[in-house]
Amino acid sequence: MQKIKLNKSRTVRPAAARPTSTPPKTAVKPPARSKPAKATNSTISVLIADDHMFIREAVASLLSGDPGLSIVGEADNGRSALQQALEKRPDVLLMDIGMPRLNGLEAARQIQKIAPGVKVILLTAFGNDQYIQQVVDGNIQGYLLKDSPSNLLTHAIHEVAKGGRFYSPVISRRMRTIYDEATSRGDSKTPPPAIKLTSREVEVLQLIAEGAANKQVAGELNISIKTVEKHRQNLMDKLRIHDTASLTRYAISSGVIDNMVQMQLPLNMG
Repeated sequence: MQKIKLNKSRTVRPAAARPTSTPPKTAVKPPARSKPAKATNSTISVLIADDHMFIREAVASLLSGDPGLSIVGEADNGRSALQQALEKRPDVLLMDIGMPRLNGLEAARQIQKIAPGVKVILLTAFGNDQYIQQVVDGNIQGYLLKDSPSNLLTHAIHEVAKGGRFYSPVISRRMRTIYDEATSRGDSKTPPPAIKLTSREVEVLQLIAEGAANKQVAGELNISIKTVEKHRQNLMDKLRIHDTASLTRYAISSGVIDNMVQMQLPLNMG
């Protein structure tokens, strides 16, 4: 019988054991976690408030040429501007000062307390010291005269929306002058502080100056006639005024209502 020789030189080795530790590999960064996409809509929402339709339409037409701005509403009086600002919360409220029912300065004052995220730019034809001082005291973000170049208006809106401030060059210069004059006078010559009225007293004063009777004021402000009478008496006591005609004159001189309103008042005011 033929014998089969085995090739002893060929040996079968068991599979090599996997090493207990693997050689270091090149670190591979995990894919970055995708972040929530940010809103691409950076349009600035604007509410326009002016009692003249022509002005509102002109401003709206001007702003429509800027793709970064979006008009969310219009108001023809101060109270409507206040209500819409609270409801719509625009980025910027572009508002006239001299408006019926509630002037722009008082509306801005109330908005800053209730909805501080709404930035206010006062757009007016008047740049007297009385208004400028109230703008400074009220910490209002913008003050623009209506005779300003059109490109200045859009620039002001963008600047204020970013958290900055913007005043017409004429207003800025007058602000510096008022500050320098007050500083140079020194404490001994500083005039006494202005009489401070509450927001409700300002509202009542404006309505009285516009010729509203106590019942009309009560209906407008949704308060009782007795409360109106109390506010009226408080006004007279604070201002040391004892008749409606004098209250009206004070409202005009203090900037609660502007000269345009004065032209519509009775001629027998004295």
